Amino acid sequence: MSLPFFPTTEDPGPDFAGLLRRLRLPAQPVVPAGTAPVGGFRHGTTVVALRFADGVVMAGDRRATEGHLIAHRAMEKVFPADRYSAVAIAGAAGPAVEMVRLFQTQLEHYEKVEGIVLSLEGKANQLGQMVREHLPMAMQGLAVVPLFAGYDLARGTGRIFTYDVTGGHYEETEYNATGSGGRDARTTVKLGYRDGLGRDEAVELAIQSLYEAADEDSATGGPDLVRGIYPLVATVTAEGFATVPEADVGARFATLIERRRTEGHQP
Repeated sequence: MSLPFFPTTEDPGPDFAGLLRRLRLPAQPVVPAGTAPVGGFRHGTTVVALRFADGVVMAGDRRATEGHLIAHRAMEKVFPADRYSAVAIAGAAGPAVEMVRLFQTQLEHYEKVEGIVLSLEGKANQLGQMVREHLPMAMQGLAVVPLFAGYDLARGTGRIFTYDVTGGHYEETEYNATGSGGRDARTTVKLGYRDGLGRDEAVELAIQSLYEAADEDSATGGPDLVRGIYPLVATVTAEGFATVPEADVGARFATLIERRRTEGHQP
């Protein structure tokens, strides 16, 4: 397929997904009605986000499942949307990753065409529109439920948005988690959360929440000490998106496991 060309009098517009529709190209994978497999596609599980004093922390386990089987042990579920925002995915893995790629392209396209960065609320709205356009696939069992978070440069604070399968999005004031282990992760964060958490405290709480979720939910992957695979953790602050080094995450899990082992042997 050749690249489209537009005359100087015709503006392609800042909406990349809309541009694909104008060119009659699919913005997301199409699954014919009645052909969605049952338990035969990869599923991403648990992701969590929480605010701290300087921004937000996002974390996700690395396991993907196919029904009751482990399909992949090192799937990435936390991605930079742009410099000041991040998106984490749960649900049908294939459509979720494609949605993230389209979302990243949409934000880059908007910035290049308009010459300015879209506001954080505008980014949340764009992702909500993509989730809503995905509804026909969700009705066939291929649901995608993302978490979106970022640093609002205008307000000088971190913000978190959650979604439902219809594209509705809702701002969370402190924290949230989604996926099969979301309830257990939320409970852990709720018990340890307080206003004004520092970065290290927030990272520690996110790690603990995924550990507890993996302990209760078989579809959520905990730290794999044999293979050296650990949940992915990232922060978004005024300095932008940054991934917490895997060595740091591994050391924190080792400390947590040792503390639990010691507590378990106390009389």
